Amino acid sequence: MNILVFGPNGSGKGTQGAIVQKKYNMPHIESGAIFRKNIGGGTELGKAAKEYIDQGVLVPDDITIPMILDRLKEDDCKDGWILDGFPRNKVQAETLDKALKEAGMNLDYVIEIILDRDVAKLRITGRRLCVNDNNHPNHIAFDAIKPVEKEGKIVCRVCGGDLNTRPDDQDDEAIDKRHDIYYDDTVGTMAAVNYFKGIEGSNVISVDGGPSIGEVSEAIMSQL
Repeated sequence: MNILVFGPNGSGKGTQGAIVQKKYNMPHIESGAIFRKNIGGGTELGKAAKEYIDQGVLVPDDITIPMILDRLKEDDCKDGWILDGFPRNKVQAETLDKALKEAGMNLDYVIEIILDRDVAKLRITGRRLCVNDNNHPNHIAFDAIKPVEKEGKIVCRVCGGDLNTRPDDQDDEAIDKRHDIYYDDTVGTMAAVNYFKGIEGSNVISVDGGPSIGEVSEAIMSQL
């Protein structure tokens, strides 16, 4: 079972992707990790990508998509995968769809987590990241997933690990920039989601990201 997962920053798509991963025992692949692996490993694609990154510009799709396909062809993906963080715009969606078909890979489901933009922003500014596992949910504004206090220190509610914040999670301009890209339904990420919705026979699962983690997970699992 091959799955793409979409959701704005703050929607919990990483958490939901991890839940699906554990349920179906398939790799949860984040596009950023693919870049880091190729660049760190010194692959030809990684070297090419680094040249663009060092210049502070976006890596072209003709480099990014081959890296992604190479990852999806690895042995641990033979029974399925979850791809998170790509595509980010309509052109990438079209290009990835074509590349998957040419590689003989089916896209079985697209998961879309829907969340109001203001709520998504609140979730970002209040979230705390566990140093042991970023998918451990901790948020200072929501009672159900509030970090716990231990020996006078706020720690992860799941494992007791230390908590950090991403600098850009506290940067209004950075958050707005990420959300501008996601919520753009003309050429941005929402346009990518709509592209897949427009493919005849596609299986797009759209769920409300507002309820609890368990409720969102149940809504997704009931349709897979």
